[in-house]
Amino acid sequence: MRIVAVLAIEGAVGLELAGACQVFAAAHDPITNEPLYDVRVCGSSAGTTIRAHRLEILRAQAPYGFDDALEADTLIVPASYEASGEVVELVREAHRRGVRIASVCTGAFTLAAAGLLDGRPAATHWAHAEELTRRYPLVEVATDVLYLDDGDLLTSAGVTAGLDLCLHLVRRDYGSAVAANVARRLVMAPHRDGGQAQFLTAPAIAGDGSLEPVMRWMQDHLTEPLTLASIAAQASMSTRTLSRQFRAQTGSTPLQWLIRLRVNRAQELLETTDLTIDQIATASGFGSPLLLRQHFTKALATTPTAYRRTFSTR
Repeated sequence: MRIVAVLAIEGAVGLELAGACQVFAAAHDPITNEPLYDVRVCGSSAGTTIRAHRLEILRAQAPYGFDDALEADTLIVPASYEASGEVVELVREAHRRGVRIASVCTGAFTLAAAGLLDGRPAATHWAHAEELTRRYPLVEVATDVLYLDDGDLLTSAGVTAGLDLCLHLVRRDYGSAVAANVARRLVMAPHRDGGQAQFLTAPAIAGDGSLEPVMRWMQDHLTEPLTLASIAAQASMSTRTLSRQFRAQTGSTPLQWLIRLRVNRAQELLETTDLTIDQIATASGFGSPLLLRQHFTKALATTPTAYRRTFSTR
């Protein structure tokens, strides 16, 4: 029987902590029905505050101490921006001992603080990816995946992506049939299509005044055949100056930002209307279903049709 230790870090999100426990605890041998994992919640003797987002919901006492986590085959690290030195050292020591380590959401910050992600790919919640890159520039941060399996280190995006990751670990340990049974028991998808890019919010309009007018103009003229030259003319800049300022303020080029605006408009129409794909292609400025599918799939790692099935409110 494999041992899974789930860290009860101070301020851990309740769903991340309990969800990981639930996935592994639900894994049973299909013949004997015996549990396949010994799940241990490990925390401080002083107890742990559990929260839902910023709301503190309870104070819990873990049945195992932090040191017990070093006996595990797999260590799950829930979300935390500023894990204590004790937790960081625990994660570092567990890795030295060959423990497989998986993080959920901002738990990747704990792995990075321990120096484990230097030069390696890692996922975290899309809203915190930029901060992870800023703090730990040696980490190869991915923003478009639900989780990443890099062998002995695995990282995932926010909350429910942690469930996807834990189910992936069950699949890796015991095969697809066992993982499918766990998914059925928990009423969750055995595998979710696409990455977390489909959950990103709309690109922000600069608030310092320099690009805001032209950004709003682009937003208001999405269906027109905009070019770099026409955008620069609207901004009263050369194409070179416009591109330089866009890169500095948004991290992308004017045309890349325009495509993201159009993808976002397509998302909105897929969610809230019954328009056909052809009509949405026109209304979002792509002009043709082929271009819509190409740019939509590249940006969100899923198709317009699959996105509508998942997010339509109609």
